[in-house]
Amino acid sequence: MSNKRLKIYDELVAKCIRFERKGKTMPYTSANGYMFSLFNKAGEIGIRFSKEVQTKYMKELDTTLYKSYGAIMKGYILIPDKMLNDLDNLADYLNESYDYVMTLEPK
Repeated sequence: MSNKRLKIYDELVAKCIRFERKGKTMPYTSANGYMFSLFNKAGEIGIRFSKEVQTKYMKELDTTLYKSYGAIMKGYILIPDKMLNDLDNLADYLNESYDYVMTLEPK
């Protein structure tokens, strides 16, 4: 796991005051019983969105579905490296993901 990338993930989550990072070996965020962002062992960040929003962002951001430990994570998109330079903007996406999981039936 890349320490530099983990630091970026931690900085990103720290910009969002409504939730905090969880997980020691597999960092993630969750709310309402749902994970909505993940940091995998390859140092990639995945953020969860509704199906419609996921499709829109995959086109807009020229990215793909997110994979973690070899499995495709349904509902998550891979955050492209180019977005890691603007954490304020990326925090907007993460907050949008939080808002989305808060609309789901609590687990």
